[in-house]
Amino acid sequence: MAEKILENIALGDSISVSGACLTVAAINNDSFIVQASPETLDRTTLGQLRPGDAVNLERAMRADGRFGGHFVLGHVDGVGRVDSVQKQGDFSLWRFQAPPEVIRYVVPKGSIAVDGISLTVVEPAGDTFGVAVIPTTISQTTLASKRPGDRVNLEADIIAKHIYHFVNPSATRSITMDFLQRHGFA
Repeated sequence: MAEKILENIALGDSISVSGACLTVAAINNDSFIVQASPETLDRTTLGQLRPGDAVNLERAMRADGRFGGHFVLGHVDGVGRVDSVQKQGDFSLWRFQAPPEVIRYVVPKGSIAVDGISLTVVEPAGDTFGVAVIPTTISQTTLASKRPGDRVNLEADIIAKHIYHFVNPSATRSITMDFLQRHGFA
């Protein structure tokens, strides 16, 4: 089941588990073990998993490898919900509801990871966005088991997040020299 993931795996490697980047803590013959902090369990859907639940797995991209164009890191920005699924022949249009901490970064033709599946955004509107899903994605990921109302991990494109915070400096909570001076530090 995780054969591809296990090839040349090493302690300390990063593996995305349904979109959450986790570190390999132990390796067995046919499996690996990760540890998830309370923070990770609170901010993702991982805490709801039970033994035997299917997850999406992806190894970290090597810096010397081919890059497919989506800039996601396995750092979940928020938990959303499947809003609707509309069949379009073999294909389908999925709509997801996203919390404010995710939706502000969602743009048409931008990248978004849903449970670690990197997809291209279509039709963002209000607090929802759509993605067109091909049959291969349905057959090789956990999307086939998802229904409207199900919770999913969401991660927006890292470039969108950087641009947003560059253009909206008040959105970034950082300590500046001005902040330090106003609070009595020289």
